[in-house]
Amino acid sequence: MILMGINTEELKKEFTKFLKKKNMKITKSRLDMIDIIADYNKHFEIEELVNWISTRSDKKISRSTVYRTVKLLEEFGAIKEVIKKNNKTIYEFVVGRSHHDHLVCTECGKIIEFVNEDIETLQDEICRQYGFKPTHHRLEIFGLCEECQKKI
Repeated sequence: MILMGINTEELKKEFTKFLKKKNMKITKSRLDMIDIIADYNKHFEIEELVNWISTRSDKKISRSTVYRTVKLLEEFGAIKEVIKKNNKTIYEFVVGRSHHDHLVCTECGKIIEFVNEDIETLQDEICRQYGFKPTHHRLEIFGLCEECQKKI
């Protein structure tokens, strides 16, 4: 599978190197998780992903393997935490994707991705002002989406 110019087979090779450096087992299930998360192709909570995997007939992976592998893939840098909401952590697959920020509906949980160069420029300017060297950032704006506003 190729995802926005990133070949998941190459990603699996890099993940294998990462696991070897950590002296961890390289299993088919761990490597399959890359394809599964890429195929899922949306923001996810781990339990939601576990349930989705259980509906698939082609890949069966245990709940504990999913939980452990998501944490490893996060450490590896293939997925990132987007938000924590109601004791749940929402993740996204970030390989091959450009930086973006999020609008999060506090009513229905919808997550809207957006890019705004003015915000990026302002953040860079603030960092320069304070002599701060950023390594990464994330921005989430919480509120009500259009659909939920109509229900009020």
